[in-house]
Amino acid sequence: MFTIQYPLSDRKGKLFIEDVAVDMLAKEFKTPLYVYSESHIRKRCRDIIGAFSKHYPRFLPRYAIKANNNPALLRVIRSEGFGFDASGPHEIELSLAAGAHPSDIIYSGNNHRNEELQFGLDKGVLMNLDDLDQIERLKKLGVPDFVSFRINPMIAAGDIKGLVFAGADAKFGILEDKAVEAYGIAKEAGARRFGIHMMTGSCVLDSAYFAAATEKLLMIAGAIRKKLGITFEVIDVGGGLGVTYRPGEKDLELEAAARGVAEAFSRLVPELELGNPHLMIEPGRYIVCEAGFLLTRVHSIKQAQKRFVGVDAGMHCLLRPALYDAYHHIVVDGKLAFRDGEKVNVVGPVCENTDQLAKDRELPRIGHGDLLAIFNAGAYGFSMGSNYNTREMPAEVLVHGAVADLIRKRESLSDFQAMTVMPARLQ
Repeated sequence: MFTIQYPLSDRKGKLFIEDVAVDMLAKEFKTPLYVYSESHIRKRCRDIIGAFSKHYPRFLPRYAIKANNNPALLRVIRSEGFGFDASGPHEIELSLAAGAHPSDIIYSGNNHRNEELQFGLDKGVLMNLDDLDQIERLKKLGVPDFVSFRINPMIAAGDIKGLVFAGADAKFGILEDKAVEAYGIAKEAGARRFGIHMMTGSCVLDSAYFAAATEKLLMIAGAIRKKLGITFEVIDVGGGLGVTYRPGEKDLELEAAARGVAEAFSRLVPELELGNPHLMIEPGRYIVCEAGFLLTRVHSIKQAQKRFVGVDAGMHCLLRPALYDAYHHIVVDGKLAFRDGEKVNVVGPVCENTDQLAKDRELPRIGHGDLLAIFNAGAYGFSMGSNYNTREMPAEVLVHGAVADLIRKRESLSDFQAMTVMPARLQ
C-alpha cells in the first residue's frame, strides 16, 4: 500500500505538491513537466547534517551534482551548508556559480582527458583521482597540494546491477594492492595533503552497510599511513544513501547509518594513527529524489496484447525504467483512491519498445486527458534526459509553499537548431 506523505497531500482526491495543485501546474506550465519541492530538499539537507555532525563534528557534506544539476536547486542546497561533488568541468563551473569556494568542491570524475585534469588543477578544487594513470598524467601538468584517490575496496551494494560501483566488474577506483603505490607517486611528486575516497554502490537501504564499508576504507588508509607516513585530511565515504521506490520497502535508517560510520571513525582513526580527518560524504539521490515528480498527460489508449496507456513523457525525459527496469510509483490525479482498477503499461512517444515507464501496473481506469504523477523523479530524471527522436526536454518548476517558479524553460526546436551548423554548400 502506498501512502501519500508530505510534500504531497491528497485534498479531496486531488494531488498537491506542497500547497500547489498538480493540475494547476500542468495547466500553467504544460506537460511533461518536472516539479520539485523546495521544502523537502531543504529538509533532507538538514537531516543529513544533523545526523552526521551530531556523531562526528568534523563533517563535510558534498552534494553529487550528477543527480540533478539545475542551478536553482544547487543554490538551495548550497544555502543549507553543502559543498559539491563534481564529475566534470561543467559541474565545477556550476558549483562555483552556486557560491561554492574551490575548497568546497571535490572533483571525482572518471577517465578524464588531460584538459579536464588541467581544468580542475587551474580552478583549485580538491582533486580525487581514479587511477594511477591519472596521477602519472597529472604530474606532467602540475601536482596540486591536495591529492585524493578513489579506492575500489571490492565490497559493494545495490539492488540494481548498473548501480554497483565497486567489485570485480567496476570500472571505478584503484585496487587496494595499488593504493600505496598511487599515494607514493603523489607524495614523491610534491603533494602534501591527502584524502581517500570510495563510492561502492547507489541507493543502499541497509544502514549497517555504511559502517562496514567505512571500516574497510579506514583499514586501507591505515595500511597506506603505515607504509608512507602520511595522514589524511579528508576521508570520503561516498554517497549511496538510499530512498524507497516501491510500496512496502523499508526506509533507510539515516540516524543508524550516521552513527555506524561515526563509530567506525572514532574507533579506527586513533588506532590507525590517521590524524584528525574530516568525514566527507557526497549524497545526491537522498536529497533530491523524493522531492521531484514528473507530470505527464494521457493522449492515447491502445488495447492490444496488453492495454497501453500513451503519455507525453517517455524515456527521453525519464530514462531509468528503460535503462535499469527501475520502478517509479505512479498515481492518477483525481483518482488517488480507487477500487476498480486495471493492469496497464504506461508508455511514452519514443520509437523504442523500452520506452515503457511502467509495465503491468495496477492503476485506476484511465481516460484521455488524465494527468499522471510519476514519483521519485528528482534524481537521475532530467539529468539523464536526451533529445532522442528529436523530443524536447521538459520544463522544470520549483514549488515553495503556494509559489511555483519556473527554473528551466521547456526546450523548443529552435533550441535544437541553435546548436547545429549548416555548411554553406548545403544552404
